[in-house]
Amino acid sequence: MAALTGGPIEQEALWHEALTHGSMGEARDYQRLEFLGDRVLGLAIAEWLHEQSDAAEGKLSQRLNALVSRETCAGVARALGVAPHIRLGKQARDDGAAGSDNILGDVMEALIGALFVERGFGAARAFVRRAWDAPMSGGTGQSKHPKAALQEWAAGNRRRPPEYALISRAGPDHAAVFTVRVSVHGVGEAEAAGPSKQEAETRAARDFMARFG
Repeated sequence: MAALTGGPIEQEALWHEALTHGSMGEARDYQRLEFLGDRVLGLAIAEWLHEQSDAAEGKLSQRLNALVSRETCAGVARALGVAPHIRLGKQARDDGAAGSDNILGDVMEALIGALFVERGFGAARAFVRRAWDAPMSGGTGQSKHPKAALQEWAAGNRRRPPEYALISRAGPDHAAVFTVRVSVHGVGEAEAAGPSKQEAETRAARDFMARFG
């Protein structure tokens, strides 16, 4: 974790907590630090976007939501090699929890929370700007969210609003897979799977637009 902290760890128990999943059955896991880190990340990204862009509030919110999404957080965690350090119970690890977007994203936020507690907002901000440089410079969130794009497309083509239906939910809670179908009456439908219902809906909307938009 030295790459994340920028120096030696001072409060080892804090980082131990940030990497501990509930499947370990220990008194403290990452959830409280995740709660804190989520807010710290949001503020750090919001400040960065405000500095970089003169865009209107709606566009800034669109980018913020994409940059702090579970999918983006999980991608950053993978790039940093966080997965092998997550403390998981045997069953959870055997079920592939270390590769779950949900868990990787949660742990990434918990680590930011731990960094904030130990070093303060300045250190947390500096880390976020290093770790999120690729998604920020790569334009994550600049294009319209797929669900919003599909909603506008349907309205513009005088179609009924898109309808989303949960088709299935499989796997344990820490590695669940949701399958969602989106349909537009008189046009067609598309299905997609994801680690959350929201992510599955996003992917289904993106697939629908790729096929019919």
